[in-house]
Amino acid sequence: MTLIPETFKMTATFDHPEFDHHEQVLFCSHKATGLKAIIAVHNTKLGPAIGGCRMWPYASADEALTDALRLSRGMTYKNALAGLAHGGGKSVIIADSHKDKNPALLRAFAQHVKCLADHYITAEDVGITKQDADIMGEIAPNVGGTSQKGLGDPSPYTALGVYHGIKAAAKHLYQAETLKGLRISVQGLGNVGYRLASHLHSEGAILTISDVYQPNLERAAEEFGAQTCAPEDAHAVDCDIFAPCALGAGLNAKTIPQIKANIVAGAANNQLKAASDGQLLHDHKILYAPDYVINAGGVIAVAEHGDGAKQRATDKTIAIGATLQEIFDKSANEDQPTGLIADLLAEERFS
Repeated sequence: MTLIPETFKMTATFDHPEFDHHEQVLFCSHKATGLKAIIAVHNTKLGPAIGGCRMWPYASADEALTDALRLSRGMTYKNALAGLAHGGGKSVIIADSHKDKNPALLRAFAQHVKCLADHYITAEDVGITKQDADIMGEIAPNVGGTSQKGLGDPSPYTALGVYHGIKAAAKHLYQAETLKGLRISVQGLGNVGYRLASHLHSEGAILTISDVYQPNLERAAEEFGAQTCAPEDAHAVDCDIFAPCALGAGLNAKTIPQIKANIVAGAANNQLKAASDGQLLHDHKILYAPDYVINAGGVIAVAEHGDGAKQRATDKTIAIGATLQEIFDKSANEDQPTGLIADLLAEERFS
């Protein structure tokens, strides 16, 4: 009998705590390249699911499945509130993007994506670049964010949307028309976090930055004149705004009481470890910009095609600030967590 390594054991999908009546969950492998990946399609009531591909060295297959299920569900809500005719999906590749990525592995993954051409569109996410999307796009027609299709790399739009979301939060809480002089802790300097830090620096914000990848951290510290800290300490920095732009589940029962900022607004997906953490933020009087609302710029860009696509995507992305303002106002009037308000608005649309 062959024993299954502990890291590759996982909870049966239907019994998984993050399973939310997902329509499809596809486990992908390719022996020659070592590919191990998961594609999760949560909901297609509004149209084909859309959501990027993440490459990350997950500690276990169960951790990867948890991420795929959570992220795909989040995309359903994100796309609904962004006004897109798309449902939610997501894919994860279990690999280190700095060490394991190669064209053969990407093409092997694209073959699996191609099988879902009528149901799922993928694009860039953490660990995947526009160049990677171009390689996958050679195989699968349902890859967005490529040089040949649409607007290319969606990360500039994600960063733009988060920037305008932060401005909306600062205006709501501080009545601030500008971010100049506000102290902001940016956790994560990937494709989105780096661009966001650039926007914030250009407006005169005082930055503290953190990232697990030292070259990114050093480059940003010099370019933006920023202080640095360890990523695990970024939430506890004495600042006005905390912008989580790395992986999810960073807002939880342990970290929330340590947050000194009055606003949490960043690009990371699934920032709340549990739904109850939204209430905890509300109880601590921390204004939270629901992640799937503020970071929708990228998927807006992937969904736009044809003449005028760039202007439409830009306009819709800037409008994220107005959507958040509506959520903030409703939250204040009803004394309910912002995440709950956003969920209800989204569910009205896709249900």
